[in-house]
Amino acid sequence: MSADELIEPIKTLIIDTLMLEDITAEEMEPDAPLFSDEGLGLDSIDALELGMAVSKKFKIKLSQDPDANREHFESVASLAAFVSRKVAEGGAS
Repeated sequence: MSADELIEPIKTLIIDTLMLEDITAEEMEPDAPLFSDEGLGLDSIDALELGMAVSKKFKIKLSQDPDANREHFESVASLAAFVSRKVAEGGAS
């Protein structure tokens, strides 16, 4: 699955996992930051929940490196690119 094909499913996963009521998938900008006030304003608990949901849904392992994970979870687009790569690699970390 390409990164572009993953944008909408990841938006939906974020909204469903974190039970976001104030935003729709259509309103979510793919390049907007997930963890800053300029974007969705998610926090570390949200990151943990989202990481587990992404891992489970796409059957991939996340990196043990917090800096790498921070990069992967920077935006919907960066997360989609990461998931696309991991799925292509067979899900290994």
